[in-house]
Amino acid sequence: MDDQNKNLLLATVLSALVLLGWYTFVPQPELPADPVLAEGNLLPPADGTQDNTAVTPTAVTSETGATTAVASTDTASTAPRLAIETPRVSGSISLQGGRIDDLSLKDYRVSNAPESDIVKLLSPVGEPQAYYALYGWAPGAGLDITDVPGANTLWSAPEGASLSPDSPVTLSWDNGKGLFFERTLSIDEDFMFSVTQSVSNRGTDAVTLAPYGTLARHGEPLDLKNFFILHEGLIRESDGELAEVDYDDMQDFDVNPRDGSNSETIEVNSAGWIGFTDHYWMTTLIPNPGQAFRSIAKYDARREIYQSDVVMPTVTLAAGASSSAQSQLFAGAKEWAAIKRYENDPAPLDRLFGSSVDPDRPQIDGFLDSIDWGWFAFLTKPIFAVLHWLNLLIGNMGWAIIGLTVLIKIIVFPLAYKSYASMAKMKEIQPQMEALKERVGDDRQKMQQEMMALYKKEKVNPAAGCLPILIQIPIFFSLYKVIFVTLELRHAPFFGPFQDLSAPDPTSIMNLFGWLPWASPEPESILALIFIGVLPLLLGVSMWVQQKLNPAPTDPTQQMIFAWMPWVFMFMLGGFASGLVVYWIANNTITFTQQYLIMRSHGYKPDVFGNIKSSLKKKPKADS
Repeated sequence: MDDQNKNLLLATVLSALVLLGWYTFVPQPELPADPVLAEGNLLPPADGTQDNTAVTPTAVTSETGATTAVASTDTASTAPRLAIETPRVSGSISLQGGRIDDLSLKDYRVSNAPESDIVKLLSPVGEPQAYYALYGWAPGAGLDITDVPGANTLWSAPEGASLSPDSPVTLSWDNGKGLFFERTLSIDEDFMFSVTQSVSNRGTDAVTLAPYGTLARHGEPLDLKNFFILHEGLIRESDGELAEVDYDDMQDFDVNPRDGSNSETIEVNSAGWIGFTDHYWMTTLIPNPGQAFRSIAKYDARREIYQSDVVMPTVTLAAGASSSAQSQLFAGAKEWAAIKRYENDPAPLDRLFGSSVDPDRPQIDGFLDSIDWGWFAFLTKPIFAVLHWLNLLIGNMGWAIIGLTVLIKIIVFPLAYKSYASMAKMKEIQPQMEALKERVGDDRQKMQQEMMALYKKEKVNPAAGCLPILIQIPIFFSLYKVIFVTLELRHAPFFGPFQDLSAPDPTSIMNLFGWLPWASPEPESILALIFIGVLPLLLGVSMWVQQKLNPAPTDPTQQMIFAWMPWVFMFMLGGFASGLVVYWIANNTITFTQQYLIMRSHGYKPDVFGNIKSSLKKKPKADS
C-alpha cells in the first residue's frame, strides 16, 4: 500500500470517527435563601437565618426566641391563588409568598402525540421537581425578619382578581409596624412578566431594606439531556459577558461560610440577567436596563436546591418616604422571534420587513444568546435566521431546509465552480499523468517534481477539489446545532410520516416503511441504527450516484474505500435528526447537478450509467 493510499485510508477512518463521536456524545446582599445583606450596613437576624428562603420554610420561634427556617408544604398547598390566563400560558400565583409557581405553556405538548399533556414549566412546593419565582425584601438596619415579606407571607389581593395581558394585579401586605408593601404583576401576550415591588414607610423611624428576586429549582430536571452539544443549567449575562454553568458545576462553587451553600456572586453595573435554561424552555430574572444589581448563583446541597437571584441596591426610607423597584421575569419557550423582540434589536431580515427598535420597550442586552448557538455562532445565528424566514415564507420547515440548501449552494458556487473545474481539468490531463508514471518509474522525487511542473503548465490546482468538503464541514455542524437546539425545529412536520424534523427518521426497513403491521425500532435502540429508514437510504444512494460522475479509481484500495463510503455514512447518519438528513440529501443532489454541468462545460462528459454498470460488474479488492 503506497503513501497515497495510506493517507486516504487514514483520512476516511478519522472522518468516520469524528462523525461517530459526534453522534454518540451526540449583587450581594445575601440572597433570599439566607440573610440578605444589600450593603455592609444590612445586618442578618441573630441566628443567621430568615423566613424568605427558597424552600418556602415556615417561620417558627425557638425557646430562645430566634426565628428558624423549617420546610413545610402544608400551607403552600392550601394557600389561596390567583389565576394566570393568557393566549399562550395558563397557571396561578400563590398568595403565600406571592410566588409565581404554576405555569403551563399552551402551545407546546410533551410529545408529538396530539393527546399528550401540555408542557408544564413551573410547579409549586409539594409537587415533584418544584420550580418557582419568589420576590421579597431583605431586612436591614432597624428591621427584623418578620418586618418584611418573605416566602410565607400571606398577601392580599382584590376579590376575583386574575392576571392576564389586559388586567395586571396588585398584591399588598401591611406589616402592622408602619411598613406597607405592594407588588404589581403584569404579563404580555407571550412569556414576559413585569414585577414592580413597592414599599411605603408610614412609621416614624427610618428603615433600610433591599428588594430581591429568586428563581428556585428543587433538584435537576428529570428530562436533562446531558448532551455536550447543548447547555442546560444556569445561564446569565453580566455587563455583556455570557456565562453558562452546568448543574453539577454549580455544586463546585466556593462554599459560603454563612450558610454552607455553594455560591458565586457577580456585581453587575448596568445590564444583565440570570436564570435557568432547559433544552427548549427558560426562566430568567431581568432587572431593568441600567440598574446595578448583584447576580447570585447558588446550590444548597442540604435541600438539593439550585437558585439564581438578583438583589437590587439597598434603599433607606425616611419616615413618610416610599420606594419601588422594577424587574421582569421571562418564563416560557425559547422562541427566536419572541426573544428577538425582547432583545429589541431586530435582525437585518426583520428590518427589511419593517421591524425597528421600539423606544417604549426595554432592551435586554444579549438575550438572544440564551439560545445555545455554540462556538459557530457566527454561522448558526444567520443560518437559523434565514431558515426561520424561509419557513415563514414557505410554510413548511422541510422545504425551508431544502430552500436553505439551495441558497447555501448559490453562495458557495464560485468556490465550487473553481473546484469542479479543477477536477474536470485533472481528468483531461489524466493520460499525461499515466505517461509520466511510466516514464519516471519508482523515482518518487522525480515524479513529484514532474507532477508539479505539469500542474503549473496546465494551470491545475490539485487541492481545489477539497474546497467543497472544507466548506461543507462547518456548515454541516452548524446546521446540526441549529436543528438540535432551536425550538422551531421541535415537532416541525415535513410530509407523511416525517412529522418531527428534530427526531430521527421514523420509518424502517424492519416493517418495510410502514407496509408491515409492526412498529419501527425505538429511535434510541441499536436496532434503529441497523434497520434504517427511507431518508438514510436516499442519503446513501445520493452519495453513491454522486461518486459515479467519475470512474472508479484504478487502485484497489481506493476503489474499496470509495465503494463502501456511501453505505457507511448511510448507517452512521441514519440516527441523526431527519431535518439534517434532508439537508444532506438535497446537498448531494444539487452537488451532483452542479458538478455534472460544470464538467460538461469543460469538455468532459461524465458517463454516469457506464460507471454504475462497471461498478456492479466487479467487486473491489484491496491490496494484500
